[in-house]
Formats: sequence, structure tokens, C-alpha cells
Amino acid sequence: MVEVFEAIQTRRSNGLVTEQDVSNEVIEKVLRAGTWAPSHFRTEPWRFFVLMGEGRTRLGKVLAEIAELEMDDPKSDSNQKKLQKILDKPFRAPVIVAVAVEPNVPSDRVIIQEEYGAVYAAIQNMLLAAHALGVAGYWRTGKPTYHPLMKKLFGLSEKGEVLGFLYFGYPKRHLPGGKRKTVQEVTKWITSDDDYDAV
Repeated sequence: MVEVFEAIQTRRSNGLVTEQDVSNEVIEKVLRAGTWAPSHFRTEPWRFFVLMGEGRTRLGKVLAEIAELEMDDPKSDSNQKKLQKILDKPFRAPVIVAVAVEPNVPSDRVIIQEEYGAVYAAIQNMLLAAHALGVAGYWRTGKPTYHPLMKKLFGLSEKGEVLGFLYFGYPKRHLPGGKRKTVQEVTKWITSDDDYDAV
């Protein structure tokens, strides 16, 4: 098992995966990690949809339908090739977890931004858990993710929203280490009232 700081620093978005199945047991561990993310007032606004096998086909069809809506001539040869590539996208990994938010609002206490934040925290937990288990993960989003047809596909409420697709599989290769700005570059230490003037 990977130690937590090591997992945080060595995890990479890796979409280059094999076709080897990822067991339900492993995916359930990843999902369980997501459910332990913090959420204000314990609302637990996350929803998970695990797509495997032919369960990925409908996602490709909806992605293609959304793309087709923005094409002047969907039947042209070039657009037909584009649409076929889109239909195939969900088959780039053996498992996809669609992650959505179902906000617990309206409420006097619950703030919608905090509901979204909780689900983003769940996604990070899941990516780290997958990495610790030797599974590569890639968080995919983009305009089609937030389209009403996507919301309809997963039966979400009017308030609900798909926030991303986590593609999981066993890596074909391990990626080199990444780089980040130093903590000093992105941090301002405020220890007195005067420090605010320099922010």
C-alpha cells in the first residue's frame, strides 16, 4: 500500500491503460474512498455510476448525440469519422465511473458551492485510492459533461450535475514524476494585520 504523501506526489493522470478487467472489489474500494470525503452537514451529495462492458455504449451514443447537435452537416464523411471516434471514447478504459452531484438545496444551511466542493473532494479521494491500488486513473470533463442530455442519461434531478468521468484501468506504462510550483510561490503567511497590505 502506498503511503499517503507518496500517493499524493506520485499520482498522475494516466489514460494509457490495458484492457485487463478491474475487479468489482477494487472499484468498490475506490468508491468507498470517495464516500469518506468531507461534506458540510454530512449531506454526502455524491452519486456514482459504474460503467463496464456494454454499459459504456450508451455513454458513447450520448456523447456523439451532443457533438452532432453542434455540427452543420453531421452526415459528411469527415463528421461521420469524428462521430465514430466519439462513440469509441468510452472504450478507452475497462471501467468508467461517472461522478455526479445531487445538491441538498434549497436549505437554510446548505450552500451549493459546498456541495460541489464535497464531490470534487470525493473525486480526489478516488483518484488517490486507485493509485494506491495500482490502478491508473484519468479525470475527464469538457462541455459535453455538463450538457442536459448527460444529466438525463443518468437520471439526475434538475439540480443535479455530472462533474466528471473517471477512467480506470491498469497502466500500460508508468509516467515520470511531475512538477509543481514551490509552496513558497503560492503561499502568503499572514501573522499580523499588516501582512494583509502586502497580499
